[in-house]
Amino acid sequence: MKSVRFLTYLSFLLLFANIALAQSPAVAVAANMKDAFSEIATAFQATGKPAIRVVYGSSGNFTAQIMNGAPFNLFISADEYFPLELYKNGKTVDEGKVYAIGKLAIITKNSSGIQLESDKAALVKAIKKANKIAIAKPDLAPYGKAAVQYLKAEGLWEIAKGKLVYGDNIGLATTYVLTGAADLGFTAVSLAKSSEVSKDTNYLLLNGQLYEPIKQRMVLMKGAPAEAVELYQFMQDLTAQSILRKYGYTTP
Repeated sequence: MKSVRFLTYLSFLLLFANIALAQSPAVAVAANMKDAFSEIATAFQATGKPAIRVVYGSSGNFTAQIMNGAPFNLFISADEYFPLELYKNGKTVDEGKVYAIGKLAIITKNSSGIQLESDKAALVKAIKKANKIAIAKPDLAPYGKAAVQYLKAEGLWEIAKGKLVYGDNIGLATTYVLTGAADLGFTAVSLAKSSEVSKDTNYLLLNGQLYEPIKQRMVLMKGAPAEAVELYQFMQDLTAQSILRKYGYTTP
């Protein structure tokens, strides 16, 4: 009898836990924001706000998922194009806000023997020495698109294109370098500066004049709960903006 009562009690606990989880806001976050947003989310919850469900991935994939009914309440993108597409299709409250401007970097493992220097001759040498070069898929990930723009503008595309390996998002492309699957990789400065990445790699900040500004926009979905609205507002306050700058972003 006691075991039956215990199982009944446990089932109620699980039921309420599932209800609480279902009511917490679901946030889709671009992979380049992983470390920065983790710190922002911690700061948000420290103000007494509830836990949030966070999924990291590519902005293009998230847009397709939301268009097909994925129950995200807030989309924190790596660019402007994808959030504005959702707005045009009536999925969002409004056009949202630009919360940060991202920067592009190239990274290599410390053990690779490849030197990263800003002059073109050194970059040509680095690319020629590399067997594989990782970038995010340019049709899905804004940082991948920026990497292609940079390579073409700098006149490096022809020597690099045959060595490119593509990740679905910038986090995966960065992982290719960390695991040794690629010798060089294009990534966000925010990821290059993260403790997990920087301990084994070094990076070079790339000329921002050679790719379109990476304006990162966020949008609220229609019917978003109050907690998602509060997080959206928190992303614009001094605490969150300070964290973003810490990770190498420029803030509006």
